[in-house]
Amino acid sequence: MYIMDIEKDQVCVLIPTLNEEPTIGDLIRQFISLGYRDVLVIDGKSTDRTREIATAAGARVVVQTGKGKGNAFIQALTFLEKPYILLLDGDGTYDPEDAVHLLNPLGMGFDQSIGNRLVETNYSSFHRLNLTGNRILNWLFKVAHGRYLYDILSGYRAFTLSSLRRMHLYEEGFGIETEISSEAVKNKDRVAVIPVQYGVRVGSVTKLDPIHDGVKIGRTIYRLAKLNNPIFYFGLIGALITLCGVGIGIFIVTEWFKKIDHIPLTILAMLLVIAGLQIFMFGIQSDMLLAYQREMLHEIQNLRDEVGTGNKSLNE
Repeated sequence: MYIMDIEKDQVCVLIPTLNEEPTIGDLIRQFISLGYRDVLVIDGKSTDRTREIATAAGARVVVQTGKGKGNAFIQALTFLEKPYILLLDGDGTYDPEDAVHLLNPLGMGFDQSIGNRLVETNYSSFHRLNLTGNRILNWLFKVAHGRYLYDILSGYRAFTLSSLRRMHLYEEGFGIETEISSEAVKNKDRVAVIPVQYGVRVGSVTKLDPIHDGVKIGRTIYRLAKLNNPIFYFGLIGALITLCGVGIGIFIVTEWFKKIDHIPLTILAMLLVIAGLQIFMFGIQSDMLLAYQREMLHEIQNLRDEVGTGNKSLNE
């Protein structure tokens, strides 16, 4: 396969920050020393010297208008012009030397690269609860979206600008990585998963609450499945409602053997079972419509490509 060399001046290094004073300066200087001179910092109104240090180190600094990592990333999209974007956190946990490994697949035709932190050499950098939570969420993403991406919560990624412009992003907080992964699956992007080094955070406190944010990310995975895997989304709702009806039905039967009738509960059980089955059938119908829509979009894209090729031939 032909590999296109990606020039470093074609890359924008994007770093969302919030109170990263201890690490942001060295991180920016490392990237610039490696030849990545376009460094864009989207700062979430830090109360320390993050913006001052980032500017002195050679980065463009934009103050975030909203709140949250996702909001910072979405806002940054309006400032991106280079054909390749490298995204990473500003806390110094990611190694700039790994940038080239994430960018190389883009030169081979991939749309996105994910830096996989969950490799054995990095286990010591994770709290056991965080490591377990990451594995559970990756498994849940596979079940909900039908694709295993190894580390959907990784903050170290590389994109083509065209792939980013195809995404519809709305998550304002830590769910942004999950939404990016979901959009990649929905758009059928070619995604490379690259092992990267992951270090211990130094000098700053993590903004991530393992339990609270883990639950929110889990909810995001499930909610986004509505567009990628309607059978899973509606099927789970239908199954839970049906099981409630079946559970009530079992209670009614046991009571019936005791010569006790529960007419209202019997009606409720029947309604729950019927409603659950109908919701499950709605999920099947939604999945069929989604498949049809994707096929139509694929045909339209092929037609556009054919027209574009024809116009290019005429011009030549």
